[in-house]
Amino acid sequence: QVQLVESGGGLVQAGGSLRLSCAASGRISSTGAMDWYRQAPGKQRELVAAITRGGSTNYVDSVKGRFTISRDNAENTVYLQMSSLKPEDTAVYYCHVEVLFISERRDYWGQGTKVTVSS
Repeated sequence: QVQLVESGGGLVQAGGSLRLSCAASGRISSTGAMDWYRQAPGKQRELVAAITRGGSTNYVDSVKGRFTISRDNAENTVYLQMSSLKPEDTAVYYCHVEVLFISERRDYWGQGTKVTVSS
């Protein structure tokens, strides 16, 4: 069984920084794409940042230059460094990991970590 455990959310003032972590554990051969999504109250979940196993990254326009996604393949962990936070970044952040087994791939989601940015 695979588990994703997120950490790092919290309350921060506008302009501040937070670092989110998401660690995958269990009988994993390796991991493929790793992403961070967020869902603000009353809004749809949106993709914030994505990183391939090789390290290629993509970001939603609203976070470019402020957020950095990275990963540690040996530890099956993905990070999201968030800087210059704005009140509109307030949301529950979810990690998504493509887990590779010997003969198949499966998608897993973290439990969500709440980020609140005060003005």
